[in-house]
Amino acid sequence: MITLTTLREAPIVLNAILIEAVRSTPDTTIQLVGGQTYVVKETLEEVKAATIDFYRQVGLTGLNSARRLEDGRRKEEE
Repeated sequence: MITLTTLREAPIVLNAILIEAVRSTPDTTIQLVGGQTYVVKETLEEVKAATIDFYRQVGLTGLNSARRLEDGRRKEEE
């Protein structure tokens, strides 16, 4: 979960795993997988950093790197 701030200065906690898209138009708008949208004060880069921090906390970072490494090893063996 990441804590952000609405335009009315209220904190909002979102499940970062459900984020489908983040846009800066110019306000930062977050769209979740279910279609809900939220406009927050944080910049696109701040939302991205908070999401990456959350992924690190729950152990989701590095999965793609590990897969790429495995795929590279398979190609070398062929």
